[in-house]
Parts: sequence; C-alpha cells; structure tokens
Amino acid sequence: MTVTREHFTEETDPYCLPALEAAALLFDAPWQRFGVIGDSLSAGTGDPTPGYASIGWPDRVADVLRRVHPDLAYLNTAVNGATTDEAIGTQLDRVLAFEPDLLHLPSGANDIVRRSPDYDRIEQTLRGLYERAASTGAQLITFTLGKAYDIPVFPDWPQRVRTLNGITRGLAAEYRAVLVEMWDHPINDRADLLSADRIHFAASGQAALAAEVVKQLAHHLERGRRV
Repeated sequence: MTVTREHFTEETDPYCLPALEAAALLFDAPWQRFGVIGDSLSAGTGDPTPGYASIGWPDRVADVLRRVHPDLAYLNTAVNGATTDEAIGTQLDRVLAFEPDLLHLPSGANDIVRRSPDYDRIEQTLRGLYERAASTGAQLITFTLGKAYDIPVFPDWPQRVRTLNGITRGLAAEYRAVLVEMWDHPINDRADLLSADRIHFAASGQAALAAEVVKQLAHHLERGRRV
C-alpha cells in the first residue's frame, strides 16, 4: 500500500528520525546538561497523533542526547502561556543555576498575542534573554515559528509571525545560536499537524520538530569538525 500523509506513523514518516539514527548523528555531541526555557512551544505541549509516541520535542531531544551521554542532566522550566518577560522573570535564574551547556531559548510566540505588538520592545526583551543566556557559555538553540501556527482573530497574524521570525533569525545569527527553521517546513502543509487548539504541534509535529533539532545540532557539530 502506498503510504500517504494520512497513513504515516512515526516509523514511516520521512520527517522523523529513529532514535538510534538520531543518536548516531550526535555521536560526538559534547553536551551533558540540556536546559529549556520558555512557553508551551518550548514545553512540547500537544495532542496525541495515532501512530506516534505522545512525547514533546524537548523530551525527545533529551532522550537522544541521553543515548550519547547516559548521565545527561535535563531541566525544562517552560510554562504554558509565558511571555519572554515572564520567562526571564520566573525561569531564567533557575536555568542559569542549572549551568547548561546546551540551552533552548523561546521564540516569543506569546509576545505577539496582543492588540498591537511592539516589535522594538519584543526584540529588546529577547536580546536581554539571549545576552544572559550567552553569558553561560552554553550552545544556544532556537526555532522559527511555523506558518501553520495561526490565530485567526488577528487578520495580520502571518505578518506578525514573519516579523517575529525575522527577529529570531537576527538574534540567532548574532549570538551564534543553532537555528531550526520551521516557517516553511513541509510539515506545515499537513492537515493533522496541529492540536485541537490549532496552535500547538500534535505528536506528529513534535516528532518532526525533534528530528529537525537533532539534524541542525548535527550540522553544527559537522561544521565544527571542518574548522
């Protein structure tokens, strides 16, 4: 039988990675303390998808890293609904005390859920987060928001996301963060990508996002080996 989008499982999905293959990509990864800060997107919140393990992307990445370093330490302080200001105020000190050597930063999704987003203020706040996070010496990692993420009550939502993604790309380049591009990833076209709230990736999307994170971390390591 031909495998179609509706019949994918985690084993047949072309955008997923088997655990052993993912671990092989990160065979020489140096990271032993993985920290995550942010909102529900950083937490890996999402509904189940038939045929996929109901595991958020950060827990999946932690599992891959644990296959390389069985004693991996992992801390995820992400809170549903958190803005960048709230992440800084209630999570950052705890994560910095954890002393991560790999640290995920949020993309500011909740910062644009307001009548008139102040993008200068958003960039300034995110920059403050990057500045403090970079001071740890940890390898930073973040992702752009996918175009499937939509809030119809705001007619200009796609432009809001594009603007925010532009800020994320600029900061990632400036602070040498590993950037996972999800804006135009092919999974955005899947009818079953999102959870019932039409905001969060369901389990299939969580699995694909985890795979992209692993691939980009592997690409980062490969570039380092070439230097």
